Amino acid sequence: MRFLGNIIWIICGGLVSAIGWWAAGVLWCITIVGIPVGLQCFKLSSISLNPFGKEIVDEGGVFSLLLNILWICISGIELAVANAFIGLILCATIIGIPFGKQFFKIARVALFPFGAGVVRVH
Repeated sequence: MRFLGNIIWIICGGLVSAIGWWAAGVLWCITIVGIPVGLQCFKLSSISLNPFGKEIVDEGGVFSLLLNILWICISGIELAVANAFIGLILCATIIGIPFGKQFFKIARVALFPFGAGVVRVH
C-alpha cells in the first residue's frame, strides 16, 4: 500500500514539492555559508518524494532554533505556504484527504526543517 500511495503521491503534487526543496537546496549551496542549509533541504526532499511510511522526529536544540529562524526569513515561508495550499486543494475531496495530510506534514517541516529527522516506519 505504501508503494501505491507513493506513486499516486508523486502524480498528485509530490514531485512539485520535491522540486521546490531541491531548488531551495541548490540556492543555499551556492554560498559556502549556506551549505548546511542546502544539505538539510536535500535530506528533506526525500520525504517530499515518498512520504508514506516515513515520520518526522524532532531532535532540535539551540543551534537548530537559530537556523530555523534564519530559514523562515529567507525561504521557509514560501515552501510552507505552497505545501499547505496543495494540501488544502487535496482535502477538498474525500479521496485526497490522506494526501493532503501528508502535504500538511511537509508544510510543518518546511517552516522548521532544522532539528527534524526523517525516520522510516515499518
